[in-house]
Amino acid sequence: MKYRGLLPFACAALLGLAGCSKTSENADTAKLEVRLTDAPGDFQSVVLDVRQVEVHLKDEGDPDGWKTLGFSPQAINVLDYVNGRSALLVSDDFAPGDLKEIRLILGPNSYVVGRDGQQYDLKTPSGQTSGVKLKLEKATLKTRETFQLLLDFDVSKSVVERGGWKPGNDKKERYLLKPVIRVIAQDLRGGISGTVNPAAARPQILAIRSTILGPDTVSTSADISGAYQIGGLPAGTYRVEYFPSTTALTGQPAYRNVVRTGVTVVNDQVALLGPTSLN
Repeated sequence: MKYRGLLPFACAALLGLAGCSKTSENADTAKLEVRLTDAPGDFQSVVLDVRQVEVHLKDEGDPDGWKTLGFSPQAINVLDYVNGRSALLVSDDFAPGDLKEIRLILGPNSYVVGRDGQQYDLKTPSGQTSGVKLKLEKATLKTRETFQLLLDFDVSKSVVERGGWKPGNDKKERYLLKPVIRVIAQDLRGGISGTVNPAAARPQILAIRSTILGPDTVSTSADISGAYQIGGLPAGTYRVEYFPSTTALTGQPAYRNVVRTGVTVVNDQVALLGPTSLN
């Protein structure tokens, strides 16, 4: 296994990891960036109607602690942002200090497009009222530095099918949105990257780290070339699992699930796993 230093290209890459750029517009401010990325699910599209982004600056429960960030309401297909890609939601000058929470306010027009090509509305009651609130740890903005928060939206866990729904029922009632979002802050800067062969297997890839609270799992999928990358990982030892999402053509070797163990992730570095054969 090889490692590649992460910091030399972190400022240029749109990976949503902690930045190292300096703000020059105001010597007394910091810059806050909020990005959105996705762990994939079994849909063609998952579109979120994001109306507002806010951060909380004071103690929990203080209603006066919320600050609205400079964000233009927009519909975002989170499946466009997998395999290391991320959408820049906010880039704001900000007073130095601690951030306690971040909140996304969602509109009524979120939807998914299933594998059947049909569009289904997403019911998002909590996101449209109190908003989707995420607590932050160790989120401290420093003068003349850029601090980035990456919101890692897990589609497979967040979009829930109602029990008992059948084809022919109201399409608006099929899916509920119960957001599962992992917040990656500045001090989590390890990563894993590699390739799979054959690329046509298009596997889902899980990076699993054992903790005292149980397994910590992060997922992505390989792109059309077979490449994949998972960023924003805490340092530790991981098990990487590969699950092909397609079947081999007739006459070709069958695709198989593969597990790689003992993958060591070091802070500020990307572990290069090289090629992994799936047949």
